[in-house]
Amino acid sequence: MAMSSINKAIVLGNLGQDPDVRTTQNGTKVVTLSVATSERWKSNGEQKERTEWHRVIVWGGKDSDGLAGVAEKYLRKGSKVYIEGKIQTRKWTDQNGTDRYTTEIVLNGFGANLVLLDRQEGSSRPPSPDSPDDYGTSRSRSGGSANVADAGGMDDEIPF
Repeated sequence: MAMSSINKAIVLGNLGQDPDVRTTQNGTKVVTLSVATSERWKSNGEQKERTEWHRVIVWGGKDSDGLAGVAEKYLRKGSKVYIEGKIQTRKWTDQNGTDRYTTEIVLNGFGANLVLLDRQEGSSRPPSPDSPDDYGTSRSRSGGSANVADAGGMDDEIPF
């Protein structure tokens, strides 16, 4: 069976600002994130770095806040996140009548994934969840998932 196409973006980076939270006219929560990824290398013995900024749009579900609610509740400027979504380009016309385009990573529905990689303040481990929707792995009705992980507490040893 041949696959017709794949549209999947994976980003691991840090938020450059607090999430921008909005609600659509029909009540769906939408969160915009600005995520930085950095690439480092040496050129002629000198350390170089290039930072790319990714605009990420996180949609809530129709009956729940879904991934957007998780992003709003737990993410802040500097948060380290792992994101899986799809790339979409939008077109609009500016005030001068010029066509403009923007490319975004969109987390909406099945296959969307948002993993929070920060340690929680004052703790080396995330707190135990009161309920699955409050913390930990959370699946929205739209099919996306969010996960809070403690990347700093991982052992380097293989457990077998």
